[in-house]
Amino acid sequence: MTDLLNVSRRSLFGGALAAGALAALPASASADDATADPRRRRDQRTMIGVPFEEHRTVRVGLVGLGNRGMGMLDGWAAVPGCVVTAVHDVRADRANRAADRLVSLGKPRPAVHATDRSLFAADDVDFVYIATPWEFHYAQGKGALLGGKHVGVELPIATELAELWDLVDTSELTRKHLFLMENCSYGRNELAMLKMAHEGVFGEITNGHGGYLHDLRALLFSDTYYTDAWRRKWHTRSIASFYPMHGLAPIAACMDVNRGDRFTYLRATATAPRGLADYRARHVPQGHPSWNETYINGDLVTCLIDTERGRVIRAEHDVSSPRPYSRINSLAGSRGIVEDYPARVYLEPDHGGHAWQDFRPYRDRFDHWLWKEVGDENNGGHGGMDYVLQWRVVQQMRAGLVPDIDVYDSAVWCSPVPLSVRSLERDGKPVRVPDFTRGQWMTPRVGLDSRPSAMPATV
Repeated sequence: MTDLLNVSRRSLFGGALAAGALAALPASASADDATADPRRRRDQRTMIGVPFEEHRTVRVGLVGLGNRGMGMLDGWAAVPGCVVTAVHDVRADRANRAADRLVSLGKPRPAVHATDRSLFAADDVDFVYIATPWEFHYAQGKGALLGGKHVGVELPIATELAELWDLVDTSELTRKHLFLMENCSYGRNELAMLKMAHEGVFGEITNGHGGYLHDLRALLFSDTYYTDAWRRKWHTRSIASFYPMHGLAPIAACMDVNRGDRFTYLRATATAPRGLADYRARHVPQGHPSWNETYINGDLVTCLIDTERGRVIRAEHDVSSPRPYSRINSLAGSRGIVEDYPARVYLEPDHGGHAWQDFRPYRDRFDHWLWKEVGDENNGGHGGMDYVLQWRVVQQMRAGLVPDIDVYDSAVWCSPVPLSVRSLERDGKPVRVPDFTRGQWMTPRVGLDSRPSAMPATV
């Protein structure tokens, strides 16, 4: 989609599903049971455990070349066996600038597509990477699937429950993978924490705490950073927890969500929306377009998520308050706890005296093979995790492996976005979390805790 959607607040991040979404529910579901799991059609089959077809070279098409899309460009160009063959942005100058950048890196000039639809239909693209504003992710992700492409989507993959279900169904129908480009799941600390959890270092896991706490006020009011102020405008449209996935996804992986456990219920709370209006009053001149806006999203939105095995996850989102950056990354069990920012641990029998200890020796001991193979904290964005994610996507496609993150993981990690609204509209009452796997969550399987494997040799 290349033009802004003319849709209501509810159809963007609505608690009550739009009429079309309700119509898609099973006949047995009512408006009060809008999270009931729809039945799988006869011509659908699960994508769990389905490997990529092998690709000698992975041909990538990029959609959206703003801050994030351009920030990932050099990484795609650097991964062995990957070539960017197509680019598109609604602003043609950005697409041309991306093409020029690839040429300057010694790579072939990609085709510059005038529309996303033409890129989705291109026969020289195997994988589409989508880095556009949130409101376009669902339609573009589905369009790429229908074009016969595997798809990686920036956070979130969709903003409505009906959209999340539709992406699951479309992936199953097209037999193509769609997944969240969740770079933080490939962070060095997060992957070490995952190995520690699966090796029993924390004992029996009981709870976790993750989220996205990032003071974005200056960027939200910038006239250049977020094109057309798209991200700030979400704070005028919804009361959702917009973006908890960076901290939530690694905790869910440690708890084997969709691989032996599942989310069952979510309840949300929100503080008053004060931060953005206060910042505007102190730093933004009168006459700026933002003075016509009213902010309704709470500064801190907190979700408590229960799991089938009796665990509890606290997922938080706050981009409107003055605070240091944190994704929290806390995991606790019967024998100890890890907590990030700064990274520290307290583990029995190693530690005592109610004093935190340095996480670094444990990170070194439990370092994930991907970081030993390709990780470099000075290589690529976000401390190297971006490149690890890109390398792994290409490696899996070239080697014909099952993806670490699948459409079911992606859907459940993104479900707190619409579910938080639904809970807040009911004064914080619990709402049911769908089972996007349709019962297959009980089967243990490998995910981000992958075994070492090599990148196929380039020809």
